[in-house]
Amino acid sequence: MPNYLVAQSELPEERDARRRNAGKSAGETYKATLAQLAPEATIAIASPADEDAPRFAAEDLTGYDAVFLTGSPMHVYTRNSAVDRQLAFMRAVFASGVPSFGSCAGLQVAVAAAGGTVRKMPERMEAGIARRIVATEEGRSHPLLAGRPDAWDAPAIHGDEVEHLPPGATLLAGNGVTAVQAAEIRFERGIFWGVQYHPELALGEIAVALRAQAADLVAAGLADAQADVNARADDLLALHRDPGSRALRWKLGVDAEFAEERWRRREIVNFLRHAPMLRQRAAR
Repeated sequence: MPNYLVAQSELPEERDARRRNAGKSAGETYKATLAQLAPEATIAIASPADEDAPRFAAEDLTGYDAVFLTGSPMHVYTRNSAVDRQLAFMRAVFASGVPSFGSCAGLQVAVAAAGGTVRKMPERMEAGIARRIVATEEGRSHPLLAGRPDAWDAPAIHGDEVEHLPPGATLLAGNGVTAVQAAEIRFERGIFWGVQYHPELALGEIAVALRAQAADLVAAGLADAQADVNARADDLLALHRDPGSRALRWKLGVDAEFAEERWRRREIVNFLRHAPMLRQRAAR
């Protein structure tokens, strides 16, 4: 029976705010997604960025079959004690040899822990839909992206991005907004697969996130008014409730890769399938 650990980098007040808005913390959302995909698994949640959280050494993690890193508002280039604790946790994951997967801030944490750099996006945020993601030559044959078409859209909301991947990393996909949309990182004994977008999120959660950040999206020039953001959120929520709607797909300019939950989750499904082999590879 698989044993998974979900590591959320949200701080307590951020978890509380997300529960009020979306019903779950980022870690609780990840756990719910994994429980649907692997109902036989045991899934624990840790919050290593918290001041009073237990500290994980590499040997504390070897009993897990995989570690998952969630999204969060954390800016890993802003060095403070919470960021330092999160990066120390990720270095312990790499040292343990346990395979890991992360999305959005989870990718950024892994990049920074392995020696790469993350920055505030210099031009604008990417919010709601990450458009026309395209695999690199390496990505087209990489198992993380198995089943993806030549180009696809994905749920996304982020104002930070990977600036430079660390040594030992492979760029797997990007788009016109964010050069690093998917990557593999090999560091010490560990192998990490990650994406900048959110395969774990329901479209209703993306709608909630857009409403919560409406003022920021207007300030970033992505919308003329908060009412425009709310209208886009309404459309995403409607697609969440009726993913087969041709009218909503046409209105949003998306296809089944974005609209249907089973296809949005491709990367997580692919990682779960390959995690045992990644663990064996790390043990060699």
